[in-house]
Amino acid sequence: MKKIYLLSLVLPFLSFGQNTYVPDDAFEQALINLGYDDILNDSVQTESIDTVTYLFIPNNNIYNLTGIEAFSSLRQLFCYSNQLEILDLSNNSQLFEVNCNNNQLVSLDMRNDNNLALWYFTSTGNSLLNCIDVDDVFYAEYTWSVDNWTEFSMNCNPTLLQNFNQDKKLINILDIYGRSVSPIPFMTLFYIYDDGSVEKRTAIK
Repeated sequence: MKKIYLLSLVLPFLSFGQNTYVPDDAFEQALINLGYDDILNDSVQTESIDTVTYLFIPNNNIYNLTGIEAFSSLRQLFCYSNQLEILDLSNNSQLFEVNCNNNQLVSLDMRNDNNLALWYFTSTGNSLLNCIDVDDVFYAEYTWSVDNWTEFSMNCNPTLLQNFNQDKKLINILDIYGRSVSPIPFMTLFYIYDDGSVEKRTAIK
């Protein structure tokens, strides 16, 4: 009986203190500011975030949201106006509101097996986001708000990511007259990168 009693005392401590990896210092600092963490060390105690239902972290210069997968109860996510390039919300099956406008997204995975519960979604202002991975294309097209050049697919072409060079940064978007513009439908545009390369694109939607 004594051995069984001792084991029952030890087991709770074995599960206590599990951490979630959060490599982006700006993201972790935002979590510290919200009271979900207390030290900048690339990790957050999972039990501090797995019951969070509302996360408001705009304008924090966040590049990477790795760790968001541990927010298993998350229902509302506002991460607009950051520097996100890749966003994977496929593990966040409770979401019903997402705003990731005005980032640098090239990849967005929303295949969380519960897209019908996501009644409000917007990702406008992401000039390089051509495709969003979803579970239900029809529902996303009918309900969600995206840029005119962004499409939905159950499996976005993987070459979109393969062709994207993380060291290649977009520095300007010009029209045929050399003026800086924001992408709009049917306009011929030239994407200027910091390595000197130029891509000619035409929005067709």
